[in-house]
Order: sequence, then C-alpha cells, then structure tokens
Amino acid sequence: MSSVTSAHSVVEPSPTSKRIAGVIVILYALITLIPLVWIFLTSIKSPPDSISYPPKIVFTPTLEGYCNLLTTRTRQTPEYIASLPVPTGTCDEVTRKRNMVIAGPSNFLPRFVNSLVIAFGSTFLAVFLGTLAAYGFSRFRVPLADDLLFFILSTRMMPPIAVAIPIYLMYRELGLSDTALGMILLYTAVNVSLAVWLLKGFIDEIPREYEEAAMIDGYTRLQAFWKVVLPQATTGIAATAIFCLIFAWNEYAFAALLTSGEAQTAPPFIPTIIGEGGQDWPAVAAGTTIFLIPILVFTILLRKQLLRGITFGAVRK
Repeated sequence: MSSVTSAHSVVEPSPTSKRIAGVIVILYALITLIPLVWIFLTSIKSPPDSISYPPKIVFTPTLEGYCNLLTTRTRQTPEYIASLPVPTGTCDEVTRKRNMVIAGPSNFLPRFVNSLVIAFGSTFLAVFLGTLAAYGFSRFRVPLADDLLFFILSTRMMPPIAVAIPIYLMYRELGLSDTALGMILLYTAVNVSLAVWLLKGFIDEIPREYEEAAMIDGYTRLQAFWKVVLPQATTGIAATAIFCLIFAWNEYAFAALLTSGEAQTAPPFIPTIIGEGGQDWPAVAAGTTIFLIPILVFTILLRKQLLRGITFGAVRK
C-alpha cells in the first residue's frame, strides 16, 4: 500500500530548484529581449550613429528615423531652407537640419494598414472555418477522418517556394494578384490546417454530455454549439487566433511575390527603405518597431487565454 502511495505522490521541487529555474527563465527572457531593445535603440539613433563602429551605446536620441519612415523628403539649398517659415513640427525641424524639406507622406502607413486588414481578415476566416471543421471532425463520424486530417495537415508541409509559381500564375489569371482579397484567401487557406488541428484537440476535451443535456432541454445542434461548445472553447480559439495571426502578420515570401503596390504589406516594404547614402537603418528599425506593436498588443490582451489554451487538457479530472 505504501509503495502504491509513494508511486502516486507528487514530489515538490526544492526552494533551490525553484530559484535556479527562476534565474534560467529570467536569463532566457533577457536574451530574447536583446534584439528587440537593439532595434528600438537603432530607431532613435541618427544615421551616422546607427552604422558607427564600435556600436554606440550612449548617443543623443532623435526621431529622425521615424520622420524618414513616415515622410518623403527632397534636398534643397541652404538659402531656400532659410526662406521658409518656422518649422511646424518635429519632423519639419529634424528634416531641415539636413538641408531637406518634407515633400509628402511615405508609403509606409498604407502598407501598414494593408498588413492589418490582410492579417486580421485571414485570421478571422481561418479561425471561423477551422472551428466549424474541427467541431465536425470531433463530434460526427466522418468517413476517412484520419486521412482527411492528415491531408489537411500536409498542406503546411510544403515550403512556400514549392507552390509560389503555381499560385502566382493562378492569381494572375483570376485577377487576384496584388489584391487584399487574394492575400486574405491565400493566408486563410494556409492557416486553416493549423486551426483545424489545434481546435479539434480543444473541442475533443469538451465533454459531449454538455451538448446532449442542452439538446434534451430543447436546444438544436446549432444552438448547443453556439451556447455550450463555443464558450468552453474560447481559450482554444484565442490561442489558435494568435498563432494564425503571427503567421499572417510576419509572412514575407508570398507577400513579396504576389504584391507590389496596392496590396503590399509591411514586411516586403520595410527592407526597401533607402536613404541618401544607402540603407536608412534608423527608418528600417523604426518601421520594425511600429510593426511589432499590433501583434504585441494582441498577444498581451489574450495572454490569459493563450496560457489556458496551451495547458488545456493537460490535467484531466
């Protein structure tokens, strides 16, 4: 009896083990934050400081990178600069110090808006379709279900370059090249497989008895799905949405191949930011910093659901 009890007893980690684990987690977090901090610091450096060697840790912060990112500029003579009225903003003042004037807005904001529309639109569709498909696989007898699930998953096994040319030719014939609709449909098709597999696992953990009890009380299958299953699967849906959004937000290969103007997203646009002497690294870093904000905010808002979703089903009662 004692041996059975000891076999099932849970060994609590010692205080020393907890401290060591805490130190390891903190060190890992600091190491992963170093590139992000470096990108932010580069965004507030001047172009000379951003390429100085050895790299400057102490420098005078400036918003020149953000101004260069959000505006287009033209060089003018000192006499022309002196004849202009007083600068009306920070970017005006920073630009004139370089003997330049602002000619208009850059293309960054339209590209950034394209990223928002395409990423969130495809994420919504992928999670919506994935939830329905996962519920069907989980609750109904689908012929060849295992084969179909494997086929759905196999669509993510191919590298993007393997299907890039066929998709490009197909989109050109259908008129979907360089359109937001085309990118939303493509990212949805890629993310649906991930959504189905993740959500099926979450829905499998929800007892069928809940739905059966609801239908005995007079609910239809659709009402039971809407009022019983979906609230229980909220954490899984949130976790799946984050993973789908991260893919659509960061995707580069398809965006570079299939878009060039109207529907171009931020990832292929940011590396093309060129200054007078070559790559404008502060502007590139500024664009990267701004680009990180939406995905960071979205993840923070859903962090509790993400943690619950990752651990959902790990402990069965």
